[in-house]
Amino acid sequence: MLILVTGGSGSGKSAYAEERAVLFPAKRRIYVATMYPYDLESRHRVDRHRRMRWGKDFETVECYTHLDELYLPRDCTVLLECMSNLVANEMFMEGGAGERAEEEILEGIRQLRSQVRDMVIVTNEISSDGCLYERETVRYQEVLGHINQKLARIADEVAEVVYGIPLILKGGRANEEPLEQL
Repeated sequence: MLILVTGGSGSGKSAYAEERAVLFPAKRRIYVATMYPYDLESRHRVDRHRRMRWGKDFETVECYTHLDELYLPRDCTVLLECMSNLVANEMFMEGGAGERAEEEILEGIRQLRSQVRDMVIVTNEISSDGCLYERETVRYQEVLGHINQKLARIADEVAEVVYGIPLILKGGRANEEPLEQL
């Protein structure tokens, strides 16, 4: 099963994605961390997410670029967080895919999906603010938007989390009560 979880900054999407991931009957849970801790703020965010996962039996695998080089056991559940960091890394980090970021990331997702039983992917809604940005940022938004659309099409479930409330956009949980939040 593939679940895509989206939302704005601070929406509660990470907590919801973790709750969904722990519901799968897997022998192992693997958290694929894509945020490269390049400054103090990003290190604080990484630490906060580690505290959120504490006690949930996640193994953390850091993968900033080249998702297609990651090999995981078949019987695991993967929580990939987050697509927006992975896109930025592939587009802008030295050694990343650059102009081929979209194709490389989608191939990496296809490869992971062929390896694991269940996967939850966290992404961000970043294009709704109506602001004008520099060309490089607009290109980033376009690539992330294309990837999000393609993931939503192939996902079994898609949820947008708003103020800690999951709004089910696609899939079988649409008529169920939302999971308890924070």
